[in-house]
This record gives sequence, structure tokens and C-alpha cells, in this order.
Amino acid sequence: MRAKLSYALTAAVLVFYFVLVGSRGVMLIQAGTLLTVTFGVAVLILPGIGVWFLWKNTQFVRNANRLAAELEAEGGLPADELRRTPSGRVDRDSADEVFTRRKAETESAPDDWRNWFRLAVAYHDARDTPRARKAMQRAIALHAGKSPAQQA
Repeated sequence: MRAKLSYALTAAVLVFYFVLVGSRGVMLIQAGTLLTVTFGVAVLILPGIGVWFLWKNTQFVRNANRLAAELEAEGGLPADELRRTPSGRVDRDSADEVFTRRKAETESAPDDWRNWFRLAVAYHDARDTPRARKAMQRAIALHAGKSPAQQA
């Protein structure tokens, strides 16, 4: 719940920022000179990119949460079997052991979105966020019935 509140607060702040920056871009365009119109258009591009980025991330999170809920209903969520350091962080060797198992499971059944979901969790636990995201995107695409070529 804390993560959802944090995400919602961050998204709200970003939307406020986009509106603020967008209004400045419109004001620059309304000034009417070549220089201010050019800057105004450039300033409007930034919130556009930001809105697109926020939308894509929100879709990703919603889809990943939907898969997690479905997997939980099936009883297939990966159990937390990781050892922790005294400070509470995941032990690196433990994460690597689990990752090796998850990778083998995924290689044995590469068309099962559940394996890709569990592999994404293992990547995340091993602190490899870019690969965790790619694996989760693959799980989402497989769940939606898309082939790997359609994922992009």
C-alpha cells in the first residue's frame, strides 16, 4: 500500500509539473516572436514526453500487478526463500541461487508467462532492474498472447 501511495503522490506531482511547464510553453507561444514561439514549442515537447513516459510506466505497473494477483490466486507466487543480512538486505549469494533456478525453469518452458514473472522477481532480488523489467515485459506480452516479435 505504501508503494501505491508513493507512486500516486509522485504521479500527481509530475502532472502538476507538466501543467505548470505546459502553461509556460503556451505563454511563450502567445508572445508571438520567432524566438519565443520556438522556445514555447520546445518547452511543450518536454511535458508531452513526460506524460507519455508516466502513462507507459503506469500501464506497466498495472499489468504487472494484474499478473501478480492472478499468480497469487493460482498459488504460484514465488516464495521468499532468500537469506537476509543482519541489516535486512537480500544476501547476494542467496539471490544468485534462486536466480539460477528460475532461469532454468524459464529455459525449460519459455512460453509460460508464469516462469517469466518469477524470473523477473529473481532478477529484481539480484538487483538487476533492467533485466527484471524486460522479463516482466515478456511475461506481460506472453500473458496477453503476443509473440516476442510483437512486444516492441
